[in-house]
Amino acid sequence: METYEYSDLKYLEEKNNFYKKLLFQSPDLIFQFNLPKKGKLHFSFLSKSVITHFELAPHEKSNDAITVLKSRILPEDYLGFLQSIHESRLHREWIHEFRAVLPIRGLRWYKATATVCSNEDGSVDFYGKVTDITAYKEQELRLKLSEQRFLFALEASSEGIWDLDVKTQKVFYSSQSMKMLEFEAKDTIDSIDMWDNRVHPSDKEQYLVDIQLHINNVTPYYENAQRVLTQSGDYKWILSRGKIIERDARNRPLRIIGTHTDISAQKEKEKVLQQTVEIVGAQNSRLLNFAHIVSHNLRSHSGNIKMLLDIISEESDEEIIRESFTHLRSSSHALTQTIDHLKELVEIQTELIHKRENLNINTFLGKTLDILAEEINKNKVVIKNNICSEQTITFNPAYLESILLNFTSNAIKYSHPERRPVISYSMVVKNSQKILKIRDNGLGINLERHGKKIFGMYKTFHKNQDSRGIGLFITKNQIEAMGGTVAVQSQVGKGTTFKIYFNE
Repeated sequence: METYEYSDLKYLEEKNNFYKKLLFQSPDLIFQFNLPKKGKLHFSFLSKSVITHFELAPHEKSNDAITVLKSRILPEDYLGFLQSIHESRLHREWIHEFRAVLPIRGLRWYKATATVCSNEDGSVDFYGKVTDITAYKEQELRLKLSEQRFLFALEASSEGIWDLDVKTQKVFYSSQSMKMLEFEAKDTIDSIDMWDNRVHPSDKEQYLVDIQLHINNVTPYYENAQRVLTQSGDYKWILSRGKIIERDARNRPLRIIGTHTDISAQKEKEKVLQQTVEIVGAQNSRLLNFAHIVSHNLRSHSGNIKMLLDIISEESDEEIIRESFTHLRSSSHALTQTIDHLKELVEIQTELIHKRENLNINTFLGKTLDILAEEINKNKVVIKNNICSEQTITFNPAYLESILLNFTSNAIKYSHPERRPVISYSMVVKNSQKILKIRDNGLGINLERHGKKIFGMYKTFHKNQDSRGIGLFITKNQIEAMGGTVAVQSQVGKGTTFKIYFNE
């Protein structure tokens, strides 16, 4: 028989009491169970905390552990619980989460962890604990729901998220940001250069300045609209916003978080609005010009006619009356001309749909030269046609004929008296836009003096008795009515070049 010293027994008793206190103080359920090679699971030890953990009634305290567990573990989790134990017998650790339904506290989440030890007889011992992780699971669920709501809000708002680590210069780009650039819609961590190198060269300087202003605490947050190159090679307008959320002890930024918003559609609307404003401005300008013509020219004609009628009604001298009738006819003819010009202008501006056809330039130029053949021969005009024989434009036939006739007749009319007139025609394509050039070596126009009113109605710049000042005004309106523009280059004594930009 083995004997022990009293002091040894005393030490063992104290040690045993110490472990008991630890077990009672621990909030976890401490267990030891054995899984034989063949047979049922057997619990060798189960701490008394099982009573509070699983809210056991007095009559349930005498039941074996398997019965207690089966009565509490959720039925759909029970088979998984047993299966995880059997699968862990070949490992050194057992970790499993399961749910239990308690009489008072209801559904609870538990996590079992144990060390697995194999025995010589083929059985396996599990030493471990069961922890109530309900609070953790509830927090995890709230976090998951919050994340889902956040992701849904992001998708609904179509905004991307970026998160810059200033030290590493690495940026987290959300799937929405990547989608804006037409990449695969997934969260990505990449260098800051991935975005910066795609910013349009014209926008990059201001983009970097705006970021630096925020870093230097000049602005409370960063905001900049920039064009960014997409994977397809097109640019999109992106509004980038951000704010420093973390700085070091020396106030240097460590982390900046922000958003990306695709504002391409908004920019396109702004562009259309600006174009509309310009069109309205141009229309208002033409309307004011029209109103000036109506109020000034018609009033002048009507004033002359009234004055002549007053003379005729009051005068008895036949010679004066006949002379007054001659002036009256002239005034009446001038009034008719003015009304015709105004009518033509109104027709150009109010025609909602201007007829367009695919027209051969040389065909219409040939007609123009045929009409003016007598004037060309009389003035010994040299015609230089450098337009390709198959060159076409989409335009209104009547307008094209009028435009060519006006510019060509003006070039002949205002030719220089000291040299032979030369008129040249050429067509160039620049940035997919067709430009017709009509150049002469005539008198030229002082653009510094007359540049702003060269296309005005009844504006003349040379002392020519045939000048009426209506041709260029009508021509410009015809070109603009078809969506095109006209420009002029001229030098006094050297000649003039008109450029017609066609909008097809």
